[in-house]
Order: sequence, then C-alpha cells, then structure tokens
Amino acid sequence: MFEFIRTHQRLMQFLLLLFIFPSFAFFGLEGYSRLTDDSGVAKVAGQTITKEEWDAAHRQQLERMRQAYGNQFDSKLFDTPEARRAILDNLIAQRALGAEVVASKLVVPDQALQQSILQIPGLTKPDGSFDNEQYRVLLAAQGMTPKGYEASLRREMALQQLNAAIQTTAFAPKTVADNLSNLNDQERTVQMLNFKPDAYAAQVKMTDDMLKAYYDKNGKRFETPEQAGIEYVVLDAAAVAAQSQVTDDDIKSYYQQNQKQYSTEEQRRASHILIAVKKDAPAADKAAAKAKAEGLVAQLRKNPGEFAKLAKADSQDPGSAANGGDLGFFGRGAMVKPFEDAAFGLKQGEISDPVESDFGYHVIEVTGIKPAAVKPLEAVKDEIAGEIKKQIAAKKYSEMADQFNNLVYENGDSLKAVADKLKLKIQTATGVARTPNPAAGAAPYNNGKFLAALFTDDVIKAKHNSETVQVAPNTLVAGRITEYKPVAMRAFDEVKADVQKAVLQQEEQALATKAGQARLAQLQAKDDGAGFSDAKVVSRVKAEGWTQEAFNAVMKVDTAKLPAYAGVETPGLGYQIFRVTKVEQPKVVDTARRKAEQEQIASALSQQEALAYLGYLREKAKTKLLKGAASVSADDSAK
Repeated sequence: MFEFIRTHQRLMQFLLLLFIFPSFAFFGLEGYSRLTDDSGVAKVAGQTITKEEWDAAHRQQLERMRQAYGNQFDSKLFDTPEARRAILDNLIAQRALGAEVVASKLVVPDQALQQSILQIPGLTKPDGSFDNEQYRVLLAAQGMTPKGYEASLRREMALQQLNAAIQTTAFAPKTVADNLSNLNDQERTVQMLNFKPDAYAAQVKMTDDMLKAYYDKNGKRFETPEQAGIEYVVLDAAAVAAQSQVTDDDIKSYYQQNQKQYSTEEQRRASHILIAVKKDAPAADKAAAKAKAEGLVAQLRKNPGEFAKLAKADSQDPGSAANGGDLGFFGRGAMVKPFEDAAFGLKQGEISDPVESDFGYHVIEVTGIKPAAVKPLEAVKDEIAGEIKKQIAAKKYSEMADQFNNLVYENGDSLKAVADKLKLKIQTATGVARTPNPAAGAAPYNNGKFLAALFTDDVIKAKHNSETVQVAPNTLVAGRITEYKPVAMRAFDEVKADVQKAVLQQEEQALATKAGQARLAQLQAKDDGAGFSDAKVVSRVKAEGWTQEAFNAVMKVDTAKLPAYAGVETPGLGYQIFRVTKVEQPKVVDTARRKAEQEQIASALSQQEALAYLGYLREKAKTKLLKGAASVSADDSAK
C-alpha cells in the first residue's frame, strides 16, 4: 500500500483533491430522498443553488483542467451527466459547510488573512516589501477585485478551519499500523532459475507459412501511418494587435486618465505586540490586558531596541510573534482601522500607546516609511502602448474574426485571400496526423478540434479549406491539406526481416516458458536447489532490480512451507522460477518510515471522518434536489 502511494504521488494527490477542501466529496444524486418543485437545482440550508451557478462551476472546472493538461485535455470526459452531477454535489458540500461555519460563528482574523496573502508567490518586491500593484494586476486578470478576493479567501480559510477540526480527530491505532508496517518490511530470501529465450533459438523451426501468418495477424505493426502536409493561418490577439497603431497623444491621454494605476500609495512597515482579549470580554479582563500593554510601552520607551525580543516573548499574535512582531510593509485598508490610524500617525521609530481593536491591545512601532510616488510617463510608456493595443485589438478582433470566417469560406481552395486581406502569414507543417502530436506542443494546428475539421473528406479529397476552428480564446485557425498520404501496409518482402525477428522471439519465448513450467512442476513435487542463483533478499521496501511480474510472484507465493516456489513468464526475458527459502522481519527497523506510514494511515482515516461529517452536515442543512437538476441531467444524457 505504502509503495503504491510513494510511486503514484501525483495520482494520489489528484484523488485526494476529490475528498478534501475545497473540492470535498462528490455524493451521488441518487442518495437524496426526493425532488421538489422549487426553481433552481438544489436547496441547502434554505438557500437555492441556481442552474447558472452550476453551469459556472462546470465551466471553471473545465478551464482548470484545460490549463493543467493543455492539448492533452479532452473536455468530453468532463462534459457528461456524471461529471456535472459530481460538480453539483461539490457545490452542495461547500454550501453545507458554509452554513455550519456561520452557525459555529467561525471568524478569520485580519492578521491571519494578511499572512495568507503575503505567502502568495510572486508578490514580494526585491526589497522584501509586498507588491500591491502586482497583486491588483493578478486579480484583475482573473476578473476579481482585492475586496472580493479577500472576502472569498476569508470564507475559504474559515471552511478550512472547520474541515481541519474534523480531520485532526482521526488517529491510526498503533497495532494496525505496526501490522501493516511488518508486512511492508517482511524480507524474503530468494533464489532464481532463469530459462532464457535465446537458449532455445536452435530449436525454432520457421517456415514461410509461419512468417506470412504472423504478418497477416499483426498487420498494424507494419503500417505507415496516415499523415499530411498542411498550410494554415492563425488569427489571434497578437496578430490583431500588430496591426493596431498607437500615437503619443493616445499614450499621454491614457496616462492622465489612469494615473492612479501608476501611483503607489504611502506604505508603512510596522512591528506590533498583541495582548489578546476578546471584544466582549469582562471589563476586568480588558483592564488587565491594557495594563500589561502599558507596561510593555513603558519598557520599550526606555529600551526601544528590545521590541523584537519582547514581541517574541509576549505577543499573542501567532502570525508575527516569531518574527519579532514584524508585519512587513502595508498600505491603507490592509489592517483594521484603529491599527491603521495609529500606524499611519506615527513617525519612523516611534512607539505607540496601547491601541485597542477587536483583537485586543496592540503596541506598535513603525520601522519603515515608503512615501507615495507616481511613475513618470517615460517609465511606463511601453506598458501603456501595449495596453492600448490590447484594448484596440479586443474591439477589432470581433470584426476581423467575421472577415476571417467569410474569406476562408468564400475562397474555398486557397488561404491566400484571407492572408493578404488580414495581413496574416500562411504557415506550413508536415507529418500532421489526425490526433495531436505531443512533440508539437501548443502549436495552433496541433489541436484536436482543428485536426478533426482538417481530416474530412471535403478537405482531403476536394482540397477545400477546412472550416474555421477556435482553438483557444480569441484564436481562430483554418487550414488546407497540400499533401496527403493514407495509411498503407508495407509489402511483406519489405518487412520480412522484421517479421522473422518477431517470430523468432515469439517462438523462443514459448519454448522457454514450456521448459520452465515443466521444471517448476518437478520442483514443486521434489525440492532441488541445483542450478539456482545466489540468494537475494527482497521486501516491499527493497524491490530495486526486480520486474513487476517477478516481484509480484515472489511476494504472493504461499510461504507456509519452505522452500516455496513461484514461476512467472516475462515477455522478452523468458521464464523465471523463484525459490523462497526464508521469511523474516529485519533486525533493524526504519522508525522514521514507520512513523510516516502511521501518518499515512491516519490521513486516510481522517478523510473517512471528513466524508462522514459532510454527510451529517448535508442532512443537517436539509438538502433537497430540485427539478432543475433532473432536467439538466436528462438534457446532458440526450446529447
């Protein structure tokens, strides 16, 4: 079990994504009791999941998989009733968890939210400060605002808290883990007797009839594949942008209208010591917390250099205490208002009086100030020109796409007209097949939809242009076949030498297997160690140098009576007989690995706990499927 997990980590990670936050579990629709007449597709905790939300989640899933797998992604695998039902169940699970978060009054502190954002790769400037501008750009590319993203992240972190609270309750009993680890560590002492195929070459008698029969039966091995030489043209945003002209006046006007985009607000770097106390705590508790904060202020004003030391010792903010209270650089709006007002009111090096917020009392020291600044026009001129070109191209693309379609269709046997009119380059490719070639990567023609449109009778036989195909957002491709070679069977005489070699190997293997099986039967009747190799030790954690077939045969053999025998045929290697002479546990065990294995078992159990909990929450939220779910599934099934 552990070896499988180790050698299939990417697969296991993908499978686990189906069961843990944010995807959670996919519950079968058949498990719900009945359909109701309400609008939408499901109702959870009194809230309706609409068909539009379902469709949006489906599109997002397709886009995530497309980005992950590129040209190898087949959307048909996810555009099925089963896949859509799984996505709906995912939405239901998230709604049920969300309802429980609200009911449990789980809250994510601003400091925790900030720390999570600060950990996003690519958002740190060379000087170590947070890059607010890049942050906004990244979010804008996904159609999000900082406010919207942060609200969404806060919800996700609260859901993670709830999910983690359940998963961390699971544990693996030591006896169970020890038994599994013992099986994993068990060592078998093995000898091998190998019947090699080439030892039987002299016994093989080949005839022309044998060769012809093999050639006829394995015809596909001797085919030359279908392939074509093609011409194609591509209309994409880059081609449109290249034809867009931008003047200095355009750049200046854009700069003036969007000057805020090229400005950086004042930023402060601060450290703080938090003396935590709840907002609704008794007055006595608040007074004690404030008194402690005032005592720290008094110490620091005498010895300002001890701020980091006191923060590590006394601060109750787990996100910053270990860093001496350092919060890094931040702008306005990043912190709760009382904290922000105090931090932006201090001079560099100045230490505040205790500042009260919903989290308790803060002692703040400003350690750095970056004044507001505006980038000069010359510094951003090229960036603005590129942005204007994108905007022009976005508007112009739709018009050019219509022209592209019409010209490809109207000039059905040539791409010259569309290339000349729209100033596009006619590109070529050779050795193109019906299915995408991994070696061609993300080339525009190496797209499944385009290849399907290209390899049609009208394009192959009539030499017409293919239909226009959208292979990516704002990317159209059309092509034609200039040279076509159909699948062809190579003549027998041309491949006779290859056929002879294949038949010889096949016959040698058969003779080796026959001899090996006969010897195995003799050994099982009467033990005889003659002819076997030197002994080797193998276990589930020490399987280097073994084929999968041989390893499986040795580990499956019944060792109740020793020596025990197993035989296995390995294509190309002949037939091997294995003689197991000893089975024992190692004298020294890998305690670190055993601990990791116990953690793996606990992790698997925690997933079961999470699934059971989600089932409970689904019932608690009074989940109901609505008629919209049944109608959409039926529509999908009819496609």
